[in-house]
Amino acid sequence: MELVLSLAIGVLAGSGVWLILRPRTFQVIIGLALLSYAVNLFIFGMGRLRTGVPPVLEKGQVGDPAFFADPLPQALVLTAIVISFATTALFLVVLLASRGLTGTDHVDGAEDKV
Repeated sequence: MELVLSLAIGVLAGSGVWLILRPRTFQVIIGLALLSYAVNLFIFGMGRLRTGVPPVLEKGQVGDPAFFADPLPQALVLTAIVISFATTALFLVVLLASRGLTGTDHVDGAEDKV
């Protein structure tokens, strides 16, 4: 399972970086979204996501933290998803405004004349 998760993070991060370096604004936005998905999966992987264990200690119980799920990575990823959604929406509005003003969606505002 670790290999699949590592490959997924690597493919998402690599594709995101490649798309960020493209000359079109929409490709840059999609690259940022893929990169944020890679970071979210990385946070999940580092949080030792476990199944079938309670997330917190019960009242009056003393336990070993190794036997309980850590709720912090899940809360961080949920927050990151909300922030990335809002950021993507903002970028799309800026993209539409920029395209309306310049007539192109090139990142420097001008097409290469070849």
